[in-house]
Amino acid sequence: MGIVTIKDDKFLMDGKPYRIISGAMHYFRIVPQYWEDRLKKLKACGFNTVETYTCWNLHERKEGVFDFSGILDIEKYIETAAKLGLNVIVRPGPYICAEWELGGLPSWLLSYPEMSLRCNDPLYLEKVKPYYRQLLSRIKPHLATNGGNVIMMQVENEYGSYGNDKEYLKQVENIYRENGIDCLLFTSDGTTEWMLAGGTLPHLLAVANFGSHPKENFESLRRFRQGEPLMCGEFWSGWFDHWYDDHHTRTTADIAKDTKALIDSGASFNFYMFHGGTNFGFMNGANYITGDYQPTITSYDYCAPLSEAGDLTPTFYRLKEMFAQLPDAAKSDYEVENLPKKAYGKIELTHCAYLLEQKNNISQPVVSPQPKTMEQIGQDFGYILYSTILKGPINNLKLNIGNVHDRAQVFVDDWFAGYEERTHHKDEIVIYLEKDETAKLDILVENMGRINYGEKLSDRKGILGGVRLGAQFHFGWENYPLTMENLSGLEWSELENQRIQHKPVFLKGVLNIDDTPCDTFVELEGFTKGFVKVNGFNIGRYFNPAGPQKTLYIPAPLLKKGENEIIVFESDGFEQPVIEFKDIPDLG
Repeated sequence: MGIVTIKDDKFLMDGKPYRIISGAMHYFRIVPQYWEDRLKKLKACGFNTVETYTCWNLHERKEGVFDFSGILDIEKYIETAAKLGLNVIVRPGPYICAEWELGGLPSWLLSYPEMSLRCNDPLYLEKVKPYYRQLLSRIKPHLATNGGNVIMMQVENEYGSYGNDKEYLKQVENIYRENGIDCLLFTSDGTTEWMLAGGTLPHLLAVANFGSHPKENFESLRRFRQGEPLMCGEFWSGWFDHWYDDHHTRTTADIAKDTKALIDSGASFNFYMFHGGTNFGFMNGANYITGDYQPTITSYDYCAPLSEAGDLTPTFYRLKEMFAQLPDAAKSDYEVENLPKKAYGKIELTHCAYLLEQKNNISQPVVSPQPKTMEQIGQDFGYILYSTILKGPINNLKLNIGNVHDRAQVFVDDWFAGYEERTHHKDEIVIYLEKDETAKLDILVENMGRINYGEKLSDRKGILGGVRLGAQFHFGWENYPLTMENLSGLEWSELENQRIQHKPVFLKGVLNIDDTPCDTFVELEGFTKGFVKVNGFNIGRYFNPAGPQKTLYIPAPLLKKGENEIIVFESDGFEQPVIEFKDIPDLG
């Protein structure tokens, strides 16, 4: 371990020329029991550094309440890297993009309507500072300047793609300095002139992000900034997937070609990603670039050198060969191999609990005249259920749900009436009631992932524009927050119907494991849309008609010998209450 500095156009490690060979792995996308396995594989490939973002929205889910435990224990992650002889680059944001929910910003920021994100807004910076005090106090002891292994930290993230507020960037830097961060600081942006002009500070190292054509991209960086070492802050090894999209792949030969050009340029670089991991729970982000809302899938495999399940790919072995020729590549005698996988076969889900019947068992309503957004009632992730009573006469009036974010299912007296998705679908729903006749109206809205990039970042969830019958607004609602975390209040009954359509339902079964658990992948053929919890841990969403992902990854540490509780929430319907555990993934 040593201190990285800059002299002229070179990085120095303790005064000697040094090339940073970094790979990105986010601690919050990997179960902590596997951090060491993945970091050993990083070093065995020849990388001398690991890079990670930090996730404000999990470290401070509720304003003023901080969590750095378990999968969020960034200190333990840094310490594990140090034990293995790896340097660390930390990118704390506060905004990280990362195809992560709201780009890593906590959704409670959106409960302040007067706040502007990612600029020199005093209210926004007032909220950043307590998080940074907590986070940076944990990173500071591990700085290389304090004898640790954190060699560099990033100020904001690709800011030039979003704004040009230099005072804001200076404020972020100042917060770092006030909290004792004295390692090398840098900014990273795309290589267009306007991105670099907007996202950099003249006294901080500027690095560039791209996935191909290193020569041309470094020439663009050189035209903008001279006299500094060249570095690719994100060399995109692959890409991420959206629902309704094809699975992205990239050949080993193509990656190797551009990696060779990176090496030949003499530049330092950070592979984004070396190991992508998983968007567990509801943590995927979304894009809104082409005029459509595009939520990201659960897998963050990214076609990286290490697969979502930590398997060594052909790209891993090709990079290892290439890096072996580099003087600054990590030298390692670690024997690394794929962890065992097991096909546990099919299990039947034998018990059920219907959401509309049991909403009061897992949630308490907030009463309001108009439907409230998730942010207005202090909810971050999951679903929100809006319930009300309609009273006739209603003479074939169209139900208008104002600005759904992101997918609404409508039920009248518990019968499915139609659904509306933010981009892809909208049913016409007509309500008819005789005079004095009443009906219960329920609208279940799923937050499919807050936008993580671009001008629509302030992405509030739920019903944003009220509900009308014809031209008339309907008032008087119960808003049920459904984070789907504590389901202990559900009252289970034996499943009698082998096929359920258009009725949101929790299903439960048991996976029996006789020996030491192995990694596995669950496939929900015949199911439509929902999520899966394994022994209480939400492994993520499935959405079979949309694809491309068909299986969900279950790391072995989430399993145990004996009985394992499997809960599936299915919002739309299924053909048979049977799911299958396989030993190979299907990402489409």
